Amino acid sequence: MALAGATDTAPAIELRGICKAFGPVQANRNIDLSVPRGTIHGIIGENGAGKSTLMSILYGFYRPDAGEILVGGQPIAITDSQAAIRAGIGMVFQHFKLVQNFTVLENVILGAEDGRLLRPSLARARGELKRLAAEYELQVDPDALVEELSVGHQQRVEILKALYRQADILILDEPTGVLTPAEADHLFRILRGLKDEGKTIILITHKLREIMEITDNVSVMRRGEMVASVRTAETSPTQLAELMVGRKVLLRVEKPPAIPGAPVLQIRGLRMVDHDKVERLRGIDLEIRAGEILGIAGVAGNGQTQLLEILGGFPEAGSHISGEIRLNGKPLPLSGKGADGRSRRQAGIGHVPEDRQAEGLIMDFTAWENAAFGYHDAPEFNRGWLMDNAAIRADAMGKIERFDVRPPDPDLAAKSFSGGNQQKIVVAREIERNPDLLLIGQPTRGVDIGAIEFIHKRILALRDAGKAVLLVSVELDEITALSDRIAVMFDGRIMGERLPGEATTGELGCLMAGVDPAVTPPGAAIPPAAAPGSDAGGGAG
Repeated sequence: MALAGATDTAPAIELRGICKAFGPVQANRNIDLSVPRGTIHGIIGENGAGKSTLMSILYGFYRPDAGEILVGGQPIAITDSQAAIRAGIGMVFQHFKLVQNFTVLENVILGAEDGRLLRPSLARARGELKRLAAEYELQVDPDALVEELSVGHQQRVEILKALYRQADILILDEPTGVLTPAEADHLFRILRGLKDEGKTIILITHKLREIMEITDNVSVMRRGEMVASVRTAETSPTQLAELMVGRKVLLRVEKPPAIPGAPVLQIRGLRMVDHDKVERLRGIDLEIRAGEILGIAGVAGNGQTQLLEILGGFPEAGSHISGEIRLNGKPLPLSGKGADGRSRRQAGIGHVPEDRQAEGLIMDFTAWENAAFGYHDAPEFNRGWLMDNAAIRADAMGKIERFDVRPPDPDLAAKSFSGGNQQKIVVAREIERNPDLLLIGQPTRGVDIGAIEFIHKRILALRDAGKAVLLVSVELDEITALSDRIAVMFDGRIMGERLPGEATTGELGCLMAGVDPAVTPPGAAIPPAAAPGSDAGGGAG
């Protein structure tokens, strides 16, 4: 839906001198940006650089303190999201804005009903949804409940919502942060199709491989300022990384060989049947020694989450668990007393969960409170019967400084930090307790290049201090770079183990699809599920 007076030659979006402050924090400072029509424009920067704030201004969630916005060459006041939608702007947020117990169709028309009677609106929307799905490869069942859809399909619903509202400009904030490599590749095909139809795409991401693969132009933000805008074909991942961080960044992990010690974690015959009687773990056997990192590779949904939850002390309610787990030679309970998170922490297990917002933080609580959760009963945080809030706050401030959490304000609510800085708070809390075993799920999901480098170094430092690390990640680059051994999970089973230096991406992909290339005849068909393994996972570039 182009604005009246807009011209085809004018930039789709132009920002001039945009400024935005939140109290003493200057999120955006004199931002200038021009996005040509019919292009895919990347915006990159460290967590807290101001990318999401800038796009939230463009979508009407925030009002700028100063500056001007032009759409199609015409100045416009975007006072709220409805004004942005009328200007032809749609946005897909990193954390989706969907009503989970509504159908796809109901979510698409929500807020865009064209009359008092819902039935005619639904009927018209169904036909338009069918057309959009066919035209842009966005097939999804209009009658499915959103809560029953995969993350990748929920993202399609968000894109359909924007297209249904006739968006010509589509903003995507970290769109692949929760997607498998195969889902990310499908998303890129969708974006190319939208571009070919004349749509303009603004892509916010921290993944340099994606920038190089999909964008026409890229702008770099650092500490609230726009520091560069270049044609993608004329730059490189190394140059972009340096522009983002303001220093040279290692795009590959450098680590000395592991020196494994005694077994820390031993798992034998671990099985788990959930409350729906579905077997999620089917006889897991694993061992991790002191001073090594065991990486678990696999497409999301193949039992990795259940394994972390059982080891971390919060298995799914109503599930039945059997088998044996030993930590430093001592058996760990699988249920009842001693199987909860508090007991696991006391036994020497640290846990960075896969979903930081749902399981790692209380979003409305402050950073200093979150930095102590799970360890708030430690002697150093208590004075008799009372908690020593001053001590907790001082400890949190130290973590914030050492882990470069931005902004460095312990009194901010967790929800006020970017996703990457939220992750730093969780990682700092768990690593600094010096656990014998660290469970870490998706450690750098939604995290920028500089923070990825920092978190990887801290994980390796823990390993080199003689601790055991169980790493779960859908990023194959991350698994192969950090792990000393790789175990591949498929359908609740361990398909095999490989050494990072010896395993090819294709071989790991086969194992992730449930096919062991060592026993599969040459030329045999590989199931479609192998697709995720065919991509390196969209790592840091």
